[in-house]
Amino acid sequence: MRNIILFDDESREQMLPLSYTRPVAELRTGIFTIRERWEKLLNGTASYITSDYLSDRFPMILKDDNIVINGAVMPNDRLVRLIEQLEPNEALMNEGDLIAARLNRLQFENLFRDESIEEIIGLDLSDTPFIHLAYPWDLFLYLRATIEYDYDLVTKGRTSQSIPSHNQVLALDNIFVEEGAQVTCATLNAQSGPIYIGKNAQIMEGAVIRGPVTIGEGTIVKMGAKIYGPSAIGPDCRVGGEIKEVVILGHSNKAHDGYLGNSIIGEWCNLGAGTSVSNLKNNYSNVRMWDFNSQTMRDTGLQYLGTVMGDHSKAGIQTMFNTGTIVGVAANIFGEGYPPKVIPSFSWGGASGLTTHRLEDALETARKVISRREMNLTSEEEDILRHVFEITKTARPLE
Repeated sequence: MRNIILFDDESREQMLPLSYTRPVAELRTGIFTIRERWEKLLNGTASYITSDYLSDRFPMILKDDNIVINGAVMPNDRLVRLIEQLEPNEALMNEGDLIAARLNRLQFENLFRDESIEEIIGLDLSDTPFIHLAYPWDLFLYLRATIEYDYDLVTKGRTSQSIPSHNQVLALDNIFVEEGAQVTCATLNAQSGPIYIGKNAQIMEGAVIRGPVTIGEGTIVKMGAKIYGPSAIGPDCRVGGEIKEVVILGHSNKAHDGYLGNSIIGEWCNLGAGTSVSNLKNNYSNVRMWDFNSQTMRDTGLQYLGTVMGDHSKAGIQTMFNTGTIVGVAANIFGEGYPPKVIPSFSWGGASGLTTHRLEDALETARKVISRREMNLTSEEEDILRHVFEITKTARPLE
């Protein structure tokens, strides 16, 4: 199998707060994460070049022959073919930026130390279109094409499990149900895009799903849920209410009524009953969102944009998020009114004010939440959360 090394570039800063706790290639962009897609297409196993504090959980594995790829770049058929054709010490470049290379151990070490790699032959990618993720909202902007690509990739030559006759199904040939999934008295409409239902997922009575939509392994879609595509729900989630153009990375709950649109939700998050997100301004102007590079609000150029929420954050019942709200890691938001549009990591409170969510309390909550899925918070994950707490201190109000 090929040895793949995925490296973070400058876009990692722009993908915060999602990238506080993972390399960019661990983001879900359809049925697969970027890493999972590269591994499947190149028949390889991947490791990472990422921030030092993430490297214990996401280590790098170096071998004598390595395919090095920008982790923010989404694979497509043409790009995969070009990478497969690379000879040792050849690279694919785009406007001076490294996209992919095949490197031996010595050349890789020179590259890693930013030393001379004059023997590398650079091949221009200017005529090869590809997606390079730059901002969190790119995850749903490119989602329709990505879901369709993944659906073809994962279903080719395979047969779906049958769908019981008590369901209402439109465009059956565009629906794939994995082994162990249960679909009960639901409506699946794949006329506008494919619907993929992962292993052991459960679609309850009265749920309505309009493709393109992916439902991850073990996820439960609650009774009466309304899910509009393009949406990608990761593994082991609980979702209900109304959802449109949303990516939920995994292990998170939006299980009750309330609207969530044009949003990205990290792992181990929980949105309380009645929580809703505004994704359109009353004057229909472009939505502004916090820019981590410039430390100011920026015009996203988007008319529809809801909330970006980092891992382990929670929202109490009836929470209302304004358009373009960004929530960091391990924030706990509650109370009446709209909370601020910029909620730093490890914040506690809401519209009436924010204080610090104490680190040990946040870690204890994380342990309890993860144990409910019969998993454990690992020491590597705990170290990452401790580091994020420290590096985001200056963003929080003083005690």
